[in-house]
Parts: sequence; C-alpha cells; structure tokens
Amino acid sequence: MVLSADAAAGAVGCRIPAHSFNFAAGARRSHASPLTALEPLHESDPPSDPADAAAAARPRVERQRAASADGAAAQDEVVALGRWTALAFSSARDWKALSAQLAELRPGSRWDLRPILQLDHLGAQLLWNHWQRRWPAELQASAPQRAVLEQVAQFTVDEPKDAPVTLFDRFRRFAGLGWHALETSQRFLQLIGQFVLDLGRMLRAPHQAPWRDISGHLYSTGATALPITALVGLLIGVVLAYLMAQQLRQYGGESFIVNILGLALIRELGPVLAAVLIAGRSGSAMTAQIGVMRVTEELDAMRVMGIPRGMRLVLPRVLALALAMPLISMWTSAAAMIGGMIAADVTLGISPGFFMEALPRAVPLPNVWLALGKSAVFGIAIALIACYHGLRVLPNTESLGRRTTSSVVISITTVILVDALFAVLFRGVGFRG
Repeated sequence: MVLSADAAAGAVGCRIPAHSFNFAAGARRSHASPLTALEPLHESDPPSDPADAAAAARPRVERQRAASADGAAAQDEVVALGRWTALAFSSARDWKALSAQLAELRPGSRWDLRPILQLDHLGAQLLWNHWQRRWPAELQASAPQRAVLEQVAQFTVDEPKDAPVTLFDRFRRFAGLGWHALETSQRFLQLIGQFVLDLGRMLRAPHQAPWRDISGHLYSTGATALPITALVGLLIGVVLAYLMAQQLRQYGGESFIVNILGLALIRELGPVLAAVLIAGRSGSAMTAQIGVMRVTEELDAMRVMGIPRGMRLVLPRVLALALAMPLISMWTSAAAMIGGMIAADVTLGISPGFFMEALPRAVPLPNVWLALGKSAVFGIAIALIACYHGLRVLPNTESLGRRTTSSVVISITTVILVDALFAVLFRGVGFRG
C-alpha cells in the first residue's frame, strides 16, 4: 500500500515533504498493541550457527543502491537491519557501533525499515531522534512499524527548559538556609538541655549513674588514643623545632626556642592537635555507633522499653570525653615537647637539662590550667556534636555516612572557633609582664 504524505502528516500532526510514504505491500497487519515487540516481516530459517544468529540480530544500518518510486536513477538508500530493541541496545559494543554508523548518515536520507527483525519504542525513539523529529524524504516500513513510529512521533516532546532564577528565588533559598540553621540550633539546644538534666539526675542519685558505660568510653576514647596522639605530637615538635632553629640561629637567639615551643605547644597547639585527632577518631566512632543503632532499630527498642537515650547514650560519652581530653592534651603536649627537645639538641646544641630547667620559667602555670580547661570544653563540644548527628541519622546507610562526615567536619570547625574564642578572652593570662 502507498500512504500519501498528507495522510502521514495528519497521523503525526506535522507536515511531511511531498514524497511518497511507502510501506510494504505484502506486510501483515498486526492487531497487537504497538507497545509489543514486532514479529519478523519475512519468514526465514534461523541460522544454525549461534554466532551467525547473533550477528544477524545485531542492530545496524547499511547503504544500498535502490531505484526510486518514480523510476528515476538509482539513489542511496539506508537499510536498517537486526533487532532495534532495548535488549539489543544493552550491549555497549553494539550501541557504540550503531551510534557511529548513524552519525555518518544524513537525517533526510531514504530509509527502508522492513528488514528489521524487531522494533520497540526505544528503537523507534532512536530513529525519530536521528531524523531530527521529521519524517525522512522516503520511508518504507511495515504497518506495525508505522504504528510504533507514529506513536513515538505523537508523544515525543521537548524537555522543559529550567525557569530563570530570579532575585526572589535566591532570597527564598537563603531564607530556607536560615530556617534550617534555626531548626538545627533548636534541636542542638534541646540536646544540651537534656544533657544538663541527666547530669543533675546523676548527681542526685549517683548509684543510678551508668558508671560502667562511662568507664568503657573513657578507655575507648582516651587510653586507645594515646599511641597515635603521642606519635603525631612528637613529629609536630620535631618539625617546629627545626623550623624555629633556622630562624633563631640568624639572630643569635637559640635559647628562646624553649619559650616559643613551650607557649606554642602547651597553650595552643597541644590542645588543638589533640582535639582534631579525637574529633576524627572518637567523634566519628560515636556518630557511627549511635547511627547504626538507628539503622538496626535499637533506638526504637530503647524508647519502647522506656530506657532514656540521654542517660544511656549521650551522658556517658560526653563525660568520658570531657575527662579524657585534658589528659590527652597534656600527653600530646608532652610528646611534642620531647620531640622539640630532641631537635633542639641536634640542631642548636641545647641540652635536655637546660631545656627542662628553662621550661618552667618560659611557660607560667596559668597556661597549663588554661590548656586543661580548654581541652575539657573541646571534649564536651566534640561529644555533643557526635551524639547529635548520631541521633539524627535516618534508617539508611547513605544518611549514616553523610552524618558521620558532617560530625567530623563540624567538630573540627567548632574546635578551631572555640580555640579562637579562648585566645581572645584570655589574651592577658599566662604571660609575664
């Protein structure tokens, strides 16, 4: 049968060039839904060799010389072969080969789709997009193929363009961030308030306090962190001493290395370095532990059984880290001072005896108390942030990983901000007049 261009244009709602729209005269009319895969047009014996069968089913296009419908000279015609289905396109090799073949063809060429073994909507969409959503000059296809192509042509639409971002949209996004920050602050303050209430309850009834949990977390966050903090502190002390020795030797102030190292390590670097290591080590572990309890529904079980989460989960971790952080801070500072002492002896010839004798005069005792108090605040902040993010984990692994990362980043940022606040508030403490 021959379908006129006007009739074909009316079927798809577009105007086709005034060329004949030819379909196979001997094609069988299928009454099945166009959504189903089509049967082969021509009956033929399947290849006996599996390799030949796979090669015949591979989607591809070939150029052939064919006479036009009006009897003119032979013209180039594109013949589509194989199976044009989603299953056939799942092969990366076949898809790349077909894409390369289609890229070499002009959209307006003459096409013959009758040799196609199967054609589904994905294959029809590929053809329609290659034709730039316009019918080719001359097309030969079976009736079922025509039905699939017409349906694809009818329902293919352009992707909607994103609306331009206005000033009001930017303001609304900024306001949304502010509202989210206020909501987060409110929940964090609730956690702090619950911790204060649990602490008061523990002081009123010490026999009901979770001492076993506190001792366990004190060991896991404190004792097990001593090797890594000592190693890092020792290396930091060696590096700082070597850098300072190069500068002090130029001015003949080798003896001042004790003053610089003492104040820098004991007052500032020791507590901050220990807090950063604990935030990455113990803070992330706390968040992950509580988050896994959310994923495994242990938190829901505790609520059903009437076990207070603040008393059993938050309070032991906060108290343990508040007690462990000052000790870890002094341990890290001592290791850093030992490293600086060794480097000063090697580079400047300052003996360890002179170093230990000059250290108490260079670093007054208030600096030690300030470092201890600051470290305790660091520990409380790290534990509260870790517990908050652990309790906010959703019951999926993606939320667990995201909350653990946020806990570490926010804890380290909070440690630096709190250290800057202590430096401003106590700028006149610990220095000789």
